Formats: sequence, C-alpha cells, structure tokens
Amino acid sequence: MKSKIATVETLLDALPYINKFRDDIIVIKYGGSAQTSEELKAKFAQDIALLKIVGMKPVVVHGGGKSITNLLNDLNIDTEFIDGQRVTTKEVMRIAEMVLSGEVNKEIVSMLNQQGGKAIGISGKDANFIQAIPKDSKKFGYTGVIEDINPEIVHNILDDGVIPVIAPIASGGSLGHPGFNINADLAASRIAVALNARKVLFLTDTKGVLDENMDLIQTLTISKVEELKSSGVIHGGMVPKVDACIEALRGGVKKAHIIDGRLEHSLLLEILTSSGIGTCIEL
Repeated sequence: MKSKIATVETLLDALPYINKFRDDIIVIKYGGSAQTSEELKAKFAQDIALLKIVGMKPVVVHGGGKSITNLLNDLNIDTEFIDGQRVTTKEVMRIAEMVLSGEVNKEIVSMLNQQGGKAIGISGKDANFIQAIPKDSKKFGYTGVIEDINPEIVHNILDDGVIPVIAPIASGGSLGHPGFNINADLAASRIAVALNARKVLFLTDTKGVLDENMDLIQTLTISKVEELKSSGVIHGGMVPKVDACIEALRGGVKKAHIIDGRLEHSLLLEILTSSGIGTCIEL
C-alpha cells in the first residue's frame, strides 16, 4: 500500500509541471552515455514518449561523434580535432552525414516509434531548415556555424502531432555542396531559439555544472556563469555547453538545463519534479 501511495504522490508532484508546460516546445540535445547505453536509450525513448503524451512538444537534436569516429577508424580514415572540434574534410563529411542522418537518426526515430511516440527524422538539409557557413574553411574544412534557421518544417511536424528528430547537418546553400557538420550543442541552442522553445535541455556525462568542491550547482544566472568561467571553475568541455545555454537564453528561451544523461529518466526528473536533478540556468 505504501508503494502505491508513493506512486500517487509522485504523480501529484508532476501534475503542476504537466499543466505548466502543456503545449510548450521543449528542445532536448541527446548525446553522451545516454546515446550509447542500450538501457539508457530505452529509458530516454520512454521519457520523450511520456512528455508527448502529457501534452508537451519535444524536439530531439542529437549528436553522434563517437559513432562517426568508430566508422572512420573502421575505414582507416584519419580524423583530427582542434580545440575539441572535429576537422571535417570532404571525406569525413560524407561519413558524418551517413552516420548522423542515416544510422543514428533512424535508430532514435525507431526507438521513439516503438514507445508509441510517432517520430520522424530530418537533417538541416531538409527544406533548407538549417543553413550554415564555414567556421574556418582552412582550419576546420566543412565544420560549419549556423547562419540561418527556417523553423517552418519543424513547426509543421509538431502541428501534425509528430516528434521531430534532428541530425545536425546543415545545407551549404549551393548546388552540389556537401553541407556542413554542426556542433550538436550549438545546433540545439539555435533551434530552440528559432522555435520559441520554453526550455532547452542538454544531456551530459556529468551531474551538471559543478562548483570548486565538485558539488552540483542547481541554479545559475548568466552573470554567475560568466563569473565561474572567468575563475576557471567552469572549464574544459563544460564551457561550450554553458555557452550554448547562454545563447539560447539571450535568444528568448526561458530556461536552459544541463543534466546527467547517465541517470535513468533524467529528463522526467528534471522537468516534472520540484527538486530536479541537474543545473538550471536562467537570465
């Protein structure tokens, strides 16, 4: 009986958030361990399906860097990183698109459909959804930065009651151009802004933003983030994630979250509970 009461209490705790975020667009950047563990993949798909069922409009933006690297290694193609970002030669671009738009994207779509989520996969090339320019063609090749987003195709998908799953490949804008490989965190941020999303969430392989004692910081403002970056508390791979959060917030997204994708049902715990489990950043 106690366990049944606990279940009811959990549902009651979630109810205000279900009402609050009903009909809101929620952008989720999916990557890290959550994207490589079979068990976590299933839990993630359940979370997205439930968000959709209770009236929210989830949009999934995914990475796939490890899968790209694995296939490049299998094909004996060298891959280089500068400042943590992949140098995308024309040959690497072909592999990146094949992995992201083909293998990874369709796997996520299949997972969501199996959970009753009714999903469809696209890339930034579809309907010229994302257009990009070179980050630095001499240094990074076909690694791009987003120049423009036309959200119409994603709004149409959402209006049809379908979950968009987006591969971060952008159009190059000219006939025969192979396109651009886009950082998935930055893609999620810009997509959240273009869609007027209520929230953007980044699944990571850490608990969230940590302080100097390696304890979780549950809430931050942009000014506090900048302070922690300057002092070196926020460093390394967390810097581009908080920068993506800041870009989203300054573009009109109300809240940005960095959460631990290694934890089962982390999305539901962050969105539908009063305590949350990660770091929430706001203006």
